[in-house]
Amino acid sequence: MSEQLANPGFVMPDLTPALPEIFVLTMACVILVVDLFLTDRNRVVTYLLSLATLVGAAVLTFRLHAPEPVLTFSGTFVSDGMADVLKFFVYLTTAAVFIYSRQYLLERQLFKGEFFVLGLFGVLGMMVLISAHNLLTVYLGLELLSLCLYALVALQRDNGVASEAAMKYFILGALASGLLLYGMSILYGVTGSLDLGQIAAYLSQGASENVVLMFAVAFIVVGVAFKLGAVPFHMWIPDVYHGAPTPVTLYIGSAPKIAAFAMLMRLLVDGLEDLHVHWQGMLIVLAILSMAAGNIIAIAQGNLKRMLAYSTIAHVGFLLLGVLTGAATGYAASMFYVIVYALMSVGGFGMIILLSRAGFEADKLEDFKGLNERSPWFAAMMAILMFSMAGVPPFLGFWAKFAVLESVVRSGMVWLAVIAVIFAIIGAYYYLRIIKLMYFDKAEDNSPLSATTDMKVIMSFNGLAILGLGIFPSALLTLCAGAIAAS
Repeated sequence: MSEQLANPGFVMPDLTPALPEIFVLTMACVILVVDLFLTDRNRVVTYLLSLATLVGAAVLTFRLHAPEPVLTFSGTFVSDGMADVLKFFVYLTTAAVFIYSRQYLLERQLFKGEFFVLGLFGVLGMMVLISAHNLLTVYLGLELLSLCLYALVALQRDNGVASEAAMKYFILGALASGLLLYGMSILYGVTGSLDLGQIAAYLSQGASENVVLMFAVAFIVVGVAFKLGAVPFHMWIPDVYHGAPTPVTLYIGSAPKIAAFAMLMRLLVDGLEDLHVHWQGMLIVLAILSMAAGNIIAIAQGNLKRMLAYSTIAHVGFLLLGVLTGAATGYAASMFYVIVYALMSVGGFGMIILLSRAGFEADKLEDFKGLNERSPWFAAMMAILMFSMAGVPPFLGFWAKFAVLESVVRSGMVWLAVIAVIFAIIGAYYYLRIIKLMYFDKAEDNSPLSATTDMKVIMSFNGLAILGLGIFPSALLTLCAGAIAAS
């Protein structure tokens, strides 16, 4: 008995690599309790504490960065270069979401602690997902994020459209989670391990031709494709983006895409890279269908949120191009693309909020008519964002598309790059249409913009960052390449 007490078999894990996650969890719980004692007039305290949490997490992530990957919690959690970079941009985009959303929520009596607390718990889920090194950790982070997103979509309980969108999202999300979990269970049954490193080691011994593994890969790819919103698993995106309150759409359309990319990398690259020949074909089909459906259907949309939803689907197709190459340069290109997309997306939906006011949602294309007459500066910011999304040089979106296309050409799939270029040209139409509305159409609404100063500053910074990083893209490209190399 004394020997058992002296050696209980439990080794205390090193908590240091997970300190950012522990900090965010602690602060989210503190904010949840503090918010109970705040009146609506003092709710800004919740907002400021939420921003402080993101800043604190960013500082911790930066200070704890290690040049080599660090495993903890019995190998279920990894801190590496890719995780640190992706987490930093999750903090950045989420902070922008909170700042953009404040005035919108105040004007519609939605400025509640639930939005910020659910947002922070969603960030925690993204962080866990980004650092997952075990199938259980992947699923834990994914479900924590998903449950927060379901609740956020239904935040406006009195709105029937939002409630319907939340139900659709919940049902389809549960189905996709079940498919992913089923694929993971098959993978565990074949390999005998949940650890991604041990799964990779098992597959490297020549077990890659096992037919049962093909089923596992198929289910896992389907689950990941749903979370990314790739065709034909995209059916939730337009309804959810349209039905959810715009700040929630802004949140869903930005940071979670970074986490979904990390899940794709952890599962297919860290765990199943030896099955690349099998999942590459699946990703090629998903990429082509996503680029085709996203860009073509977006042309017919009159609602800007739905247009950007189909735009998201098209961007997911481009994102998959780098991953399917199976090369480090392709992984870095896709990582660069998802970060660029998050920055562009947060700016695009932020412009909808900027033009909105109490009783008016600026989510139709007509609402942007004559914006140059009302505000030349913010018309220029929107033009930068649209040019970037269209892939027009020298804006940042051009370099994102160029990077993934270059990786595809290097891998010998020139035909796939040609298809991608064709759909990129088709997609440029609906982005340029917005610029035409802003600069060449007469304004139907000449009321001044009612946005707060902090939002105008962040929106200006968002647009100028897209332009500045487009002129000097090497820093971000180098950061992504270094992160992939160090992972």
